[in-house]
Amino acid sequence: MNSQFKCILVTGAAGFIGFHLSKRLLADGYQVCGLDNLNDYYDVRLKQARLDQLLDHKEFSFAELDLADLHGMQNLFKENAFDAVVNLAAQAGVRYSLENPHAYINANIAGFVNLLECCRFNDIKHLVFASSSSVYGANTKMPFSVHHNVDHPVSLYAATKKANELMAHTYSHLFKIRCTGLRFFTVYGPWGRPDMALFLFTRAILQGKPIKVFNHGKMQRDFTYIDDIIEGVTRIITIQPKPNPDWSGASPDPGTSYAPYKIYNIGNNNPVELMKFIEIIENALGQKAKMEFLDLQPGDVPATYADVDDLIRDAGFKPQTPLETGISRFIKWYKEYYA
Repeated sequence: MNSQFKCILVTGAAGFIGFHLSKRLLADGYQVCGLDNLNDYYDVRLKQARLDQLLDHKEFSFAELDLADLHGMQNLFKENAFDAVVNLAAQAGVRYSLENPHAYINANIAGFVNLLECCRFNDIKHLVFASSSSVYGANTKMPFSVHHNVDHPVSLYAATKKANELMAHTYSHLFKIRCTGLRFFTVYGPWGRPDMALFLFTRAILQGKPIKVFNHGKMQRDFTYIDDIIEGVTRIITIQPKPNPDWSGASPDPGTSYAPYKIYNIGNNNPVELMKFIEIIENALGQKAKMEFLDLQPGDVPATYADVDDLIRDAGFKPQTPLETGISRFIKWYKEYYA
């Protein structure tokens, strides 16, 4: 535990990543305040089951609150002396953003500006926030680097995540708030989200139903195991970003700044084709999948691949859990949880 950061606010604490991070921070000796609005984007019982585990811990407190509720947020910050904030609360999902765009503006834009305002007026030492590999959008230069331009998102979800990076930079510039954005690459593992491929495929295969295989199986994803994500986030919390003395407005580096602001990728640095991913699930389940091959969906990108050199250099860590290991752990959890 870093003595500079005793009390940490984790937003989205009943979510997949927020739950795992809160558990890890509590184990490391931090006080954690979890915030979540427990919305019904997916099964609330799963969120509640995660939360119940956290509520068993005496150093954990919980606020059922929406980031978009400015008054509620201001009161929460007034009542607690947070040293750092990790923002994992967001309306997630690329495909859902095609159906319900307003949910993304409320949670990811209005909610995030409320959080920035609260950090501004409450002397927060470090704001760490979740961005996404989806910000790379139409980029095709691989691996994706935080030093590449990312001005061509292909989904509203991606656009809101890019907006978060821009908003955080503005507050870092204006008010010297130390901000670090983390671009997560296809996170999976136990207690995962039911709208993600691993969950959907596992459920369908066990029920003998066909799985939807988009882009005819030619998608590539840099699947990153949850423990690797949490290790990266935990290390980054205590690394406060410093201004880059070499930053130049003549050739601006998007991953750093003259302000105390930094962006990192957290990915496995190993893209896997969707058909290989399915094969590993089949092997772990001992059951073959029935497949329905479909075109690439609007908003989806054909491939993701993370350059993690900055993470290795600054945090001394590289995600490396093999997909076979991570998937078998997920399936073990899935079978126990759903009996």
